[in-house]
Amino acid sequence: MSIESAKHFLWRIEDRIGRVTLNRPERKNPLTFESYAELRDLFRALTTDNDVRAVIIDGAGGNFCSGGDVHEIIGPLTRMDKPGLLNFTRMTGDLVRAMRACPQPIVAAVDGTCAGAGAIIALASDFRFATPAARTAFLFVRVGLAGCDMGACAMLPRLIGQGRASELLYTGRSFTAEEGERWGFYNLIVPPEGLLLEAMRLAGEIASGPTFAHAMTKKMLHREWNMSIDEALDAEAKAQAVCMHSADFHRAYEAFAAKRKPVFEGN
Repeated sequence: MSIESAKHFLWRIEDRIGRVTLNRPERKNPLTFESYAELRDLFRALTTDNDVRAVIIDGAGGNFCSGGDVHEIIGPLTRMDKPGLLNFTRMTGDLVRAMRACPQPIVAAVDGTCAGAGAIIALASDFRFATPAARTAFLFVRVGLAGCDMGACAMLPRLIGQGRASELLYTGRSFTAEEGERWGFYNLIVPPEGLLLEAMRLAGEIASGPTFAHAMTKKMLHREWNMSIDEALDAEAKAQAVCMHSADFHRAYEAFAAKRKPVFEGN
């Protein structure tokens, strides 16, 4: 897709921050086959976009995302053959891959319903802010499916612990913003009128920072899930040495020596 445009959600860039707004408020912003694919393509395109330094995902109309559209996805899936079903599930997984692989940190701003694939999109983000009205559910079991959807069984236990993840994935129950913050799923709870402002504040702080180094942090946070401590120490030594060779590292030293705030340029 062209990174300048989107057909199935709102996309705009301001002050080096890209903002995705899921925009079907009359149905709590469900996903379709087309929006899954377009989101995947957007995050893939961001890999080579130097103008966007952070991304915010939110939903229109007081809800984040209700998951896959019952009529436009769930119904058609019941009529697909096995190869078609596998193509679909692999595509949804590719959206998570693209979110984790893009160098820009992603902030999910969650209000109201955050369910199914919507909960996965929040989970795959780097930061999650919620309003008190947020209700989050990995509800795959409620439609006769396993909790192992779009990487949930890998990502959720690492974020909130095996026991809590097991409860949510087996029961499909929703949890409140307060529970989510206490468990570490949500970074912060903010009033509805402050949700986007807080997301923009954090995204702006990230966008003004050392972009190359932030991308390296995101990359290593993801890669080191499957490393031993010894492997991680070696990988981080190499990663940090690369960052020390960057112009931003030298800019920071020069600014410190001159007693001024560094201006990072992302290289």
